[in-house]
Amino acid sequence: MPRPHVRRLRSGSAATVTAILVTGLLAAPASAQGETPGGPSGTVARTVGDARYEPGPCPRTPEPIRELEGARCGTLTVPENRVRPGGRTIALGVAIVPAAAARPKPDPIVWLSGGPGDDAVGAAKRAVDGGLNRDRDVILMSQRGTYSAAPALTCRNIDEFNARAVGLVYGAPATERAHVAATKACRKKLARTPADLGAYNDIESAADYADLRTTLGLPEWNVFGISYGTHLALAYMRLHPEGIRSVGLDGILPPSRASAAAAWSSARQGLDAVFKACAEQPACHRRYPDVSATFDRLVRALEAEPVTTTVTLPGSPKPVKVVLDGGALLNWMISATHVAPGVPRALDELARGNPRRVAEQWAGGKFGPRAIGRVSHGLAYGVFCSEWVPYETGAQAVRAGQEAFPAFPASVLAQAPQLPFLRSDCEAWHVPAAPGSIRDVTRSDIPTLVLSGGFDSRTGADNGPYVARTLSRATVVTVPYAPHVVFDTSQCARSIASSFFDTPTAPNTACLKDVEPPKFDIAP
Repeated sequence: MPRPHVRRLRSGSAATVTAILVTGLLAAPASAQGETPGGPSGTVARTVGDARYEPGPCPRTPEPIRELEGARCGTLTVPENRVRPGGRTIALGVAIVPAAAARPKPDPIVWLSGGPGDDAVGAAKRAVDGGLNRDRDVILMSQRGTYSAAPALTCRNIDEFNARAVGLVYGAPATERAHVAATKACRKKLARTPADLGAYNDIESAADYADLRTTLGLPEWNVFGISYGTHLALAYMRLHPEGIRSVGLDGILPPSRASAAAAWSSARQGLDAVFKACAEQPACHRRYPDVSATFDRLVRALEAEPVTTTVTLPGSPKPVKVVLDGGALLNWMISATHVAPGVPRALDELARGNPRRVAEQWAGGKFGPRAIGRVSHGLAYGVFCSEWVPYETGAQAVRAGQEAFPAFPASVLAQAPQLPFLRSDCEAWHVPAAPGSIRDVTRSDIPTLVLSGGFDSRTGADNGPYVARTLSRATVVTVPYAPHVVFDTSQCARSIASSFFDTPTAPNTACLKDVEPPKFDIAP
């Protein structure tokens, strides 16, 4: 059993290395400070500088969310582009979920969602299920461009294409042309609105959160970011550290590393961890003696000769065509680390001519109402195309793939996992590059919990120690056998997070010693 990884860094020990209502909103009036500065956050209107918080109805969500019942809600109005004083403003939905305790602590937790493009307001259930509101309010704000913001930069056509694309050869030139055509159609649609697409990025979003804290009248709060939310949290810590008591990071994506190269490295780490766990479990090793070699062989074979099948999915009125080639299998495998106990059996069945299990899982996440019309592609491309792509060449991305998976065909290595055709998409999206400083490492003495999962194939566990090198009061925790965003799946991770917000410099990590490996699914 791998040893749980916990490392604490203290002051002086840091190394030196490191979503659709689109309107033109009127600017908020330059009024005085809120009427009752000592009142509960979220219950009074308050203007600070160019930002204004106004209590009101809760933000819209695609379906009712029980955890938002009783929330204090409102809207934060901020400049769309802060380098253009007096310009257009945008509105961001805010929901404050009350603490379960009768006497909550005064410093709430603000949740930064993943993506880029997910709406934090829709994450209320995740936060409550994880116990974040045990004795603190939890603040959820729709990041600019997301579903409950105005404008919401969502594009159903891209989501619908992604669903259809499971029936196409993953990396084929024709697939790329159709993919980029969907991106162009999305951009054309959003270009007909007043939205300044170049203003949807981490620099502006970090300032939005700084404005939210001050307009809520909070002297201090805590930050909890998951996945891409850690990318934003690290930028926020660096650009606006005032009033941040502590920061939890889960599934870490450092801005200084964010790239196609990092996607390849993370995939290698997470997949190897799953393969190793099977090899260390006698029953799994006997039944599936070399899962890693099977996977590599299947990627090569399917890339040369894709397999086409049909599957029936819940909520889909007719069978869905699925094409499995090498690129599709790789990307399925990255998502399948969330159901790791079934991975060896699924690969073995595929190798024996039965693609059903892999095909159902590969297609399943792309169909249904939860996959359509909810992600802000305007925000996603705003981040990718201004902060990532300008700072990495195509050759660097391919080289990283070759280093991580030297046995893979060139056609698979041409598209980084999770990021197919991104360079072509960004040429179509056409937003200016962000200042190079957006990729600076974050150096801070804010107490920080750095959480990773041993099976995380999306944001590799080595990102934890990497960011902690310049966070002098960091506690680094890797939860064995856990996939991306350990808070969602690990009771131990939730316990550690709760302990951290109570005592940010000394969280209780004792539960790690009791984490057990998964029991792999062994076919007869």
